Amino acid sequence: MENSHTKFAKAFHWGFIILYAYGLLKQLNDVSQLEDSGLLTFEVVFASLFLLIVLMRYFYMRRFETFLGAREPVSLIHKRLAKAVHTSMYLCLVLLPLSGLMIAALFTQGIKEGPMQNFSLALHEFCASLSYFLISIHVAAAIYSRIKGEGIWTSMVPIWKEDSGSGR
Repeated sequence: MENSHTKFAKAFHWGFIILYAYGLLKQLNDVSQLEDSGLLTFEVVFASLFLLIVLMRYFYMRRFETFLGAREPVSLIHKRLAKAVHTSMYLCLVLLPLSGLMIAALFTQGIKEGPMQNFSLALHEFCASLSYFLISIHVAAAIYSRIKGEGIWTSMVPIWKEDSGSGR
């Protein structure tokens, strides 16, 4: 039985975190900033790349068990809860660039305000806020698992390795 994610899976996980953080740091303050055609092009390319990477990561990572590395059997309810959080994160992280691309598409069509643009902006903001919440749950669960010494942390995180024993 595998007890750790592949180096590629770890690179996907940690590389995506860098991409997500970059997206947070470079976010726009106002849709009117898209008047700059160079910025608009950059935003479209970034959103497209982000979407592609999220989809690639989803299709690659779904072949692994959610609790890869667990030293003890995980309850069915715990597995379902973790699966729901992971699935929600992926859905949210797909809708985030899609809604950004909708904003850009509407903007290039001259629709800078109104119900369609407002919906796209609201969806984008909702997905961003939901992603913060879901990622916080994910990180808290990972830390909790590490404290319990379940072995899951060590299968994905390169630091603060757990003992090979039960950890209790």
